[in-house]
Amino acid sequence: MAKTITIEPLTRIEGHGKVTIHLNEKGEVEDALFHVTQFRGFEKLCEGRPFREMPSLMARICGICPVAHLIAGAKACDQILAVQIPRTGVALRKVINLGQIIQSHALSFFYLSSPDLVLGMDADPAQRNIFGVHKENPQMARDGIRLRQFGQTIIQMLAGERVHPSWIIAGGVSEPCSREARDTILSAIPEMQKIIQRNLDWFKTSILQAGQQTVRVSKFRDEIRTFGNIQSYFLGLVNDDGELDFYDGKIRVVDASGKIVADKLAPEDYPEYIGEKVEPWSYLKFPYYKPKGYPGGMYRVGPLARMNIIDRCGTPQADQELSEFRGLSRGSVLSSFYYHYARLIEILYAIEKIEQLLAGPDILDTRVKAIAGRNNTEGVGVAEAPRGTLFHHYKVQDDHGIMKSANLIIATGHNNLAMNKGILQVARHFVKGEQFVKDGTDQQGALNRVEAVIRAFDPCLSCSTHAAGKMPFTMDLVGSDGEVRDSLRR
Repeated sequence: MAKTITIEPLTRIEGHGKVTIHLNEKGEVEDALFHVTQFRGFEKLCEGRPFREMPSLMARICGICPVAHLIAGAKACDQILAVQIPRTGVALRKVINLGQIIQSHALSFFYLSSPDLVLGMDADPAQRNIFGVHKENPQMARDGIRLRQFGQTIIQMLAGERVHPSWIIAGGVSEPCSREARDTILSAIPEMQKIIQRNLDWFKTSILQAGQQTVRVSKFRDEIRTFGNIQSYFLGLVNDDGELDFYDGKIRVVDASGKIVADKLAPEDYPEYIGEKVEPWSYLKFPYYKPKGYPGGMYRVGPLARMNIIDRCGTPQADQELSEFRGLSRGSVLSSFYYHYARLIEILYAIEKIEQLLAGPDILDTRVKAIAGRNNTEGVGVAEAPRGTLFHHYKVQDDHGIMKSANLIIATGHNNLAMNKGILQVARHFVKGEQFVKDGTDQQGALNRVEAVIRAFDPCLSCSTHAAGKMPFTMDLVGSDGEVRDSLRR
């Protein structure tokens, strides 16, 4: 008979989710679905609130990447105010966002994914964690902790709090940067550059087994071939020079061959080129590139996508790493396994860019915010979060600027179609379903690979679930004995 394998909960990810693998009567994998089982609904929570509250309120969506929501929310409010942010205010917003990129990428790579890379996909689950990494490679474990600490310190020194700061406001930032904060951050840059370069070298030699500009057969060759190694589009922000930019720019779309199919798309026009669909098995929306329809318009965002869409990073060391990264493929780099590699390059870029910004002559200027009242009835704020492009769209009513509605497209959501394709691809390659059907044979290594392809995308599921029309809904009434007494389905 047909059988369903359920992986619940998914481990070493941010938030709650599960995967179901559907086998036919022969034990062959027919389908695999990625279920996001929690619902947030911040769009409804914000209705009736003053629009100026949105940055701080929306930051509560997540404790890992609140700065990205602060920035996207504040940029939407900037449009409602119709103001030009002082140059120093923009620079400081960029610095704190890059600090978030460092800490979040360090969490993803060193804490969540490195156990698979250092210890192996088939390692004992009891050892396959950050403590196991520390035992096997103590330097790497310490490096991950130090990098994340550095990113969090930037956020705290600029904004006063490491989690859910309220420093980024409509019109700029609330306070200027102190000389002490600038000098403290700058003093740590050389150490951080050594750390990230050491781990980039480790990844290239130990994981890719690259040497002298060549890549030999990696011990992760099957994972590279099957971890979401799929044809898709790639989407994200680039600045006017075609460079990596986490704060500003226009939308570029690139296809699997590396060809630019759309460029300089205005972020505020996103409804014209991004559609949003829902499916009954998940609370996570399924965005798609409208000109190609659903699901043919599947695209990816985040570190891998950003490396594929840009012309250059714009900082010397990151540009050198990007040239090596592009040696992996003649067109776009397609395997989602390489999200790990791209994440490390972005950490290097962020460190270099922070140094450039903090060395600017006006960085201590006290003019960091613009003051105005409501001048527009809606605004769209877009920024690059650690996991990809983040959209906040607000509409307000009356002269008091009371929120009428909001629509959020979260970075993780953009990757939803690709994550579902990825788990199906890896399940078909590694899961020997006939053994489950016959005797329930344990294949924890195979199932860990299904989880690991999700980890490669680094989803932030607490961020991701927001309404698009009528969302699916399930409520179970469970008695004290554990039996389901009644259920409500929509």
